[in-house]
Amino acid sequence: PKLRMVINGDAEVNANRAEISASVRSTSTKYKNAAEKLAAASHHQPEQSDETGSTDEADRSRSHATDKALVSCFVHLESPEVAKTEALRRDERRDVQQDNLIVADLTPRDIESLMTGQRTSAYARKIAYVETGSPLSAPKPVTELRTSAKPTGRKLGTPRAIDQARVVVGIIDVGGFDFAHPDFLRSGEPRFRAIWDQGGPGAGTGAQGRIPEVRYGTVITPAMMKAAMKDADVAGVLPHDFMPQSSTRPGSHGTHVASIAAGNSGVCPEAHIVGVTIALSGDELERRSTFFDSTRLAHAVDFITEYAANVGLPVAINISLGTNGHAHDGTSPIARWIDTKLSRPGRCVCVAAGNSGQEAATFDGDIGYLSGRIHASGRIPARGLNADLEWQVVGNGIVDVSENEMEIWYRAGDEFCVQVRSPSGCESEWVGPGEFYENQPLPSKTFLSVYNERYLPANGQNRISIFLSPNLKSPINGIEAGTWTVRLKGIEVRDGRYDAWIERDDPRPLGRLGDSQAWLFPSYFSSTSNVDSNSVSSLACGRDVIAVGNADMSQDQIHVSSSQGPTWDGRPKPDIAAPGSDIVAANGFAGGEDRDMWVSKTGTSMASPYVTGVAAVMLAKERRLTAKQIAGIMRRTAQPFAGSDYQWQDAAGYGVIQAEECLERVAQPFAASDLGEDE
Repeated sequence: PKLRMVINGDAEVNANRAEISASVRSTSTKYKNAAEKLAAASHHQPEQSDETGSTDEADRSRSHATDKALVSCFVHLESPEVAKTEALRRDERRDVQQDNLIVADLTPRDIESLMTGQRTSAYARKIAYVETGSPLSAPKPVTELRTSAKPTGRKLGTPRAIDQARVVVGIIDVGGFDFAHPDFLRSGEPRFRAIWDQGGPGAGTGAQGRIPEVRYGTVITPAMMKAAMKDADVAGVLPHDFMPQSSTRPGSHGTHVASIAAGNSGVCPEAHIVGVTIALSGDELERRSTFFDSTRLAHAVDFITEYAANVGLPVAINISLGTNGHAHDGTSPIARWIDTKLSRPGRCVCVAAGNSGQEAATFDGDIGYLSGRIHASGRIPARGLNADLEWQVVGNGIVDVSENEMEIWYRAGDEFCVQVRSPSGCESEWVGPGEFYENQPLPSKTFLSVYNERYLPANGQNRISIFLSPNLKSPINGIEAGTWTVRLKGIEVRDGRYDAWIERDDPRPLGRLGDSQAWLFPSYFSSTSNVDSNSVSSLACGRDVIAVGNADMSQDQIHVSSSQGPTWDGRPKPDIAAPGSDIVAANGFAGGEDRDMWVSKTGTSMASPYVTGVAAVMLAKERRLTAKQIAGIMRRTAQPFAGSDYQWQDAAGYGVIQAEECLERVAQPFAASDLGEDE
């Protein structure tokens, strides 16, 4: 559905959409940065040009947009035997194939030709369908305090028993990696073997020894790190002044996560460390020139696994990012991509379950629950009956200029129609199965799009997608604030169950818009509609990844914010819980003061790298383990919280990881006893 919205946008709309959309990138220099436009929107109209005005001029604008906008997509082929050709490639393309999936950057013109059947090559005619990547949400751990006290007690095993240098730990994250922090130095040498900054300048680099080729961004090698540290020491400045990254925020999330998993104070302190920075930053003003969706996550996983293969070592990868896109059943393109990578022994991927577990305020002024109200569910018992979902968009001095998205998934045997009513009472037409209602302007100048799709290729189920879009042409208008009502009606009901998720925005201010502050702000379900389950990130719903919840060890309970399962298809996720509350680790880019070297954070983002470190040590000890075997050992040895039994729990999984017991069992899959042998 989102592809149709991009196709229908002209150059100005897609340039502005690129500022707020993870999967749209604009190279246009004609339109100013959206933050500047928002600040000026209420004061003047843009100058007329050949890209605004008459219908003919609008057509030229749309043609111009096809040259200036790119959309990151997963392209699904009819079968994996279809050979990849140059059919989708141009100078800027970064397409990569795995099985029957291709990651490719397409222009609106490319997409339109595929959707309308104008497929000029034999290869293009083998395409089953195309969809955008899912937006990645910036992690939102709670930062507790800065400290000069180095953490202790995370390291497992002994150097003599396990050669931890025989494993790669990959970290895919945001905020940059402070390679010069003491937690990543050994005898003055950086322990990072490579950092791929996807948002860095340049058009990528060729293979550098064992470091894989990349087609965009910047790769920082150990030699470059050492040179920056040397030059910084002479000049009396910080190393990242000589080796800048696209994001070097103090308290860097990626640095903190890497420290937990594999820093000198971490769980696996001898490992090769490879970092990939996704181009997602809360204070980044030029988002239009980068992608930050799940297609970039696929590239990151490829980069790390290829490095590990080049050095001949097993690998454990951590992903402390999230998305709510797709059906939460492991059938999304990125889930399938990662699961395919995990089909080989010696690989493991751990994913933070998410911080969407809180449904109500726990103290006065607490708004953490807004991040938890992302899921609703229910059942329409019979034909002709209705069910309403209440969808909240913020107001009270804030104008939301993000594109808000809700997905409603229901079973293949049912047929529902849907109607949307705005806070001011404007009602859309009913949209039945196989119908859509696209980019329709409402009196509030909010644009509404509704798609009711049948039998999705990924899982054969039905999906309703609803988008609330701001007016992205000057003068810019935000989404109408208040309660939007989504009404479902049963047409043919055999099962009747449905689940809905709201895709998350990263809250950030953009500037003034008239008398209000313009924000990208997450919408959420009302307390009436929210259902406190199934909130685990869809990234953590993959069949072979290990989904990790946040254990508050000081309270002997799961943290209130930790997301719950199960998956939409009923599988037990999260798998495990790990220490994730008040975790002290490296404070990246803090300025070099001893008192600021370490920082405490809380979230599933901190729990997941602990499990990644344990998985890495397990693989260092026994590289033949598969991802499923690692997960099985962790589940088998987990310790439930006090008062719980060994049954899976929706937020804690099978219990708290028992790291040393996991290590004791790594040989068991390969050590069967023959009871038929004579004594």
